[in-house]
Amino acid sequence: MTRVRRGYTARRRRTKLRLFASTFRGAHSRLTRTSTQQKMRALVSAHRDRGRQKRNFRRLWITRINAVTRENKRVFYSYSRLIHNLYRRQSLLNRKILAQIAISNKNCFYMISNKITEILIK
Repeated sequence: MTRVRRGYTARRRRTKLRLFASTFRGAHSRLTRTSTQQKMRALVSAHRDRGRQKRNFRRLWITRINAVTRENKRVFYSYSRLIHNLYRRQSLLNRKILAQIAISNKNCFYMISNKITEILIK
């Protein structure tokens, strides 16, 4: 029986795996079995943390908006009332934009919040 030369499929698969795991430390970048396990673990973590990142940024925006609304005496309400009034006004400002305005330009943020309350009081 003649010698069988193996195809390139497995070699190509391992090369792709090595490129993915090249930045891992130790055996996790050198050995095929451990690098396969680490790749699966890394992809699971990446998938999980994409959702976690969205949650964390939303919490950060809420914290920033709340801090600025409570900081000044010209705005007489909290974050929850501000968001409630925004929804009643059908404003298109989301939390990310509001947080950026609150950090970069507080006077503009106060103008927005006061304008919302003026219109709703009338």
